[in-house]
Amino acid sequence: MAEFDGFVLLAEMRTGSNFLEETLNLCPGLTCHGEAFNPAFLGHHDGTELFGMKLAERDADPLELMKRIFARTDGLGGFRLFHDHEPAVLEAILPDPRIAKIHLSRNPLESYVSRKIATATGQWRLTNERHRKSQKIRFEPGEFAEMVQGLRAHQARVSRALKLSGQTAFALSFEEAGDVEILNGLLRFLGLEERLPAVSDRLKRQNPAALSDKVENFEEMRAALAGMDLAGLVQSPGEAEPRHDATVPSFVAAPHSPLLFMPVKGGPNAAIETWLGQLDGDQTLQRGFTRKSLRQWKNRNKGGRSFTVVCHPLERAYAVFERYILDCGPGGFLAIRRHLRADLGLPIPEEKPDANYGSSERRTAFLGYLDFVKKTLAGQTNQRSDPAFSSQATLVQSLSEVFTPDMVIRIDQLPLGLRQVFRQAGLSDPPPVPKAVMPGRARLAEIHDADLEMAARTVYNRDYMAFGFKRWKA
Repeated sequence: MAEFDGFVLLAEMRTGSNFLEETLNLCPGLTCHGEAFNPAFLGHHDGTELFGMKLAERDADPLELMKRIFARTDGLGGFRLFHDHEPAVLEAILPDPRIAKIHLSRNPLESYVSRKIATATGQWRLTNERHRKSQKIRFEPGEFAEMVQGLRAHQARVSRALKLSGQTAFALSFEEAGDVEILNGLLRFLGLEERLPAVSDRLKRQNPAALSDKVENFEEMRAALAGMDLAGLVQSPGEAEPRHDATVPSFVAAPHSPLLFMPVKGGPNAAIETWLGQLDGDQTLQRGFTRKSLRQWKNRNKGGRSFTVVCHPLERAYAVFERYILDCGPGGFLAIRRHLRADLGLPIPEEKPDANYGSSERRTAFLGYLDFVKKTLAGQTNQRSDPAFSSQATLVQSLSEVFTPDMVIRIDQLPLGLRQVFRQAGLSDPPPVPKAVMPGRARLAEIHDADLEMAARTVYNRDYMAFGFKRWKA
């Protein structure tokens, strides 16, 4: 039995609440009844009645409708509630621990731009890619500042109310609303046994382009936001990929030497860990860090050094393709693999490839995979975005939110970089540096051509620019 009597999805316009509701309503154990307290309609656009109450009746007694939603829904009932909806309902639900709170948020600049585009085009929902409407909008500094001020005040009020009553909301970002594993965690939070196999594919992201392609006075907008305390709010032109938090538990430290490796998913991490293990003899590496234990490590190792390793974007992309897509073993992206095979028709074998899997098929499949990653990072598919797909520049940026690595080493300069970081930590006589060869390098050499290089640059231009990579060489 669920520990809650109902739930409320606290969100705002253009934060992805429609999409989240569509997905949650695929679960037979709950029902979200839309914007039940929108001043203009009941539940959904043009809705005029809900649980036997019409608009005028709801406006006269909003708490009665709230009670009916929780009591009469088959399973767990809830609704979406925005800051400008019925204030009496917000007052009633905030202190009530029997009402689960889900907090959905999005970069407020993206929400602002999305709302302006929807207003200009008249398109508020998209179910068919062919019907997408797009239009550049003009950024209005005063209008945006007023929106942010109201949003912050509302969020502060909600946060304070939950803290005073000892409650915790389940927080979701716009990007996380498309991650079925996180959504199944939400179902656990709600006390439900049901699980979702996938997110809804009915609604499509309406404006996946970079902000520079959606705002006509983009540079003016950047200048206007320069003095505002909105860290990370403005994306650079061409930057549209989702952010991922630094995976602190994946950090690895030498047994005793003051060296910490901060791996980027998809990189030559096994070789680096082998080298770290050789520093202090045959001893166990320090793993399983939390932010607290990481701070403790830093305090114990004042002269220590941290580092990460990046490699050529094309080579990393192919290694990820082999490890997580072609390989059917533990840890593979099996759902994405099925999508690539069944829905996109890529020539990926049903089982792990054998010697009969030819170079032509491999090249076609890898090209299709790169196109899939490009669209996924832009929010144009209903598949989750894994850190293995992200640019290394984005992942290194997320590492810096924990603390900035002392050194970012390119794989082609690994011996030099490891010797330098070793000596910077006050150590001498480093063990031989292992030869870090990315998985599938020889097979990539067989299929490498200008089209693959261009496809990789299209997806990972940030890495080419940030780390100075040129055309890949076998």
